[in-house]
Amino acid sequence: MSVGSGAGEPRAQSPGRSTAGNIVFGAGLLLVLATMTLGAFAGVALTLGLADDSFLSSAVPDDGRNAVGLGGIGMGGLLGLMLPLLLFAAVRGTEDKPRLGPGEALLKALALVVFSVYLVVVSLLAAQLGWILPKGPTTLVSFFVVGFSWMPLALVPWERFGLGGVGGPLPSSGGISGGTSRGTSLGTSLDKDGESDKSD
Repeated sequence: MSVGSGAGEPRAQSPGRSTAGNIVFGAGLLLVLATMTLGAFAGVALTLGLADDSFLSSAVPDDGRNAVGLGGIGMGGLLGLMLPLLLFAAVRGTEDKPRLGPGEALLKALALVVFSVYLVVVSLLAAQLGWILPKGPTTLVSFFVVGFSWMPLALVPWERFGLGGVGGPLPSSGGISGGTSRGTSLGTSLDKDGESDKSD
């Protein structure tokens, strides 16, 4: 049988990463961590500036100022973390993960920007608790509100809007149905191979 012919053969092990590869990987990791940290600081500075010296200053209570800062941390940290990774995925790929096309990379980058703005909007809404709560409880509640604000978006069927690839690692019904169809076709081909072997 063609299916089980190579079952007993040992698989060839992939060679380990070279010293140069380890250096490049470490440098890339440090770069991503640096951009994430700098992005978080920049996000805090931007959102607190909006809360203090913009038209939003009258809508943000003093006890809700930290909540806006939390939104800035989420926005800047997310952009600083994911945009370099998207850039790396767009210029280099592997056999398992081919590189992203320009259109797909741009779509994912726009989705990240929109989600970052969404985090700031959520933090502004959470900051309104500062009108009725002290700074400490407002900051604590805002931490959980901003931290779990992605959960409603995970329930949206993005594939129905043609944005199935935006969710990244999140499972979608399109991916599940695609996997089922591929599994069915694979099982059908295996059955045909088994019947042909029996007939021989």
